[in-house]
Amino acid sequence: MIPTVKSVDGFKAFINSIEAEKNYRKPVAFGIARVDRGQKRADKILQANFAVVNWNENFGSAAVFLKALEEAGVEIDNSGSEFVTTLDEKFVANAMAAFAPFLAEATGDAHKNVQVVKVLSDIGDIVRDYTITFLFEDSAPASVEAVYLKLYALSLGKAALRGVNLNGAFGVLSNVAWVGNRPYELDYLRENEIEMKLKGTFPNIDSVDKFPRFLQHVIPADNTRILEASRVRMGAQLAAGTTVMPGASYINFNAGTLGPVMVEGRISSSAVVGSGSDVGGGASILGVLSGTDGNPISIGENTLLGANSVTGVPLGDACIVDAGVSILAGTKVHIVASELVKIKDANPDANLEDKEYFKGAELSSLNGIHYRQDSTTGEIVARRSTREVKLNDELH
Repeated sequence: MIPTVKSVDGFKAFINSIEAEKNYRKPVAFGIARVDRGQKRADKILQANFAVVNWNENFGSAAVFLKALEEAGVEIDNSGSEFVTTLDEKFVANAMAAFAPFLAEATGDAHKNVQVVKVLSDIGDIVRDYTITFLFEDSAPASVEAVYLKLYALSLGKAALRGVNLNGAFGVLSNVAWVGNRPYELDYLRENEIEMKLKGTFPNIDSVDKFPRFLQHVIPADNTRILEASRVRMGAQLAAGTTVMPGASYINFNAGTLGPVMVEGRISSSAVVGSGSDVGGGASILGVLSGTDGNPISIGENTLLGANSVTGVPLGDACIVDAGVSILAGTKVHIVASELVKIKDANPDANLEDKEYFKGAELSSLNGIHYRQDSTTGEIVARRSTREVKLNDELH
């Protein structure tokens, strides 16, 4: 057992001694989660609820947790990219002894990992429902807990969008029926359908998906509005001031906003929208699996995507895409000479040829371009945007 640590200085010395051990490996991320297990298979994890997510931070707590596991008789394997194990009362007792100098002041925003251990101590029997996850490198996740830890890191803004490895995440997660915050195995519902329906216990299923909704796990900033929970998937990242309207809006995982943004359209996976921009009703920003040849799309600041427009190339700041216009990598865009000069002035580092027709990809990430469709010829034309798009402050 870990002897009770008497002081803050004693705690620092204790951590230094752990980190100095020959086989110690500092994790990239770690956290304790309450897990939902399968109704048919108890060894099948359906969801992981992390109360506190540590991402490149709180390494003292990581050292305590690893040592507490070791003293509880758990054989720790840190040779791979991740390690997941269940918890028991021995672990909690060891962690409480190590955190003793901080127990009294662990409340609110102070010492959140200590708060986790205190709550587990109050719960008592934790063997079945609680696991701890350590990520020693950002590799493709192999466990449900690792996927959720990364989704949390994205949604909480601890990791940058496109900044974590989620390769293979869909293969790790199960497709489940979501009833509020609780996942159900589909096979369990099928096997018990007759009994549950006749007894009136068949659940009201909100959705069937591998990913939960953002609001099932994340509390947004005070000035962030999500008017319909199904419109934002877990793993999305919403900067403070973002408004997600109902209807045609949607924000996928590993996608989101970098500042106050009005969202009435679709922000597909890996798409990022800059501060002050407006994604109009039914507008679509294509994702890496939907027409961008694997290239993630970034939208700059103060840019407007008109209703039902489609954007398949990155846009810079202060751009406008008119309603119904599609700008894809291969779209031919006509720019008259006088407007080309203005666009070059707004993008002094761009290497634009002196010609009339450009592919959408050649205009990628340029600032201050207004894309329109000529109503007489039908061709897509571009000119220098004469205004920046500014959101109504009262909406945020």
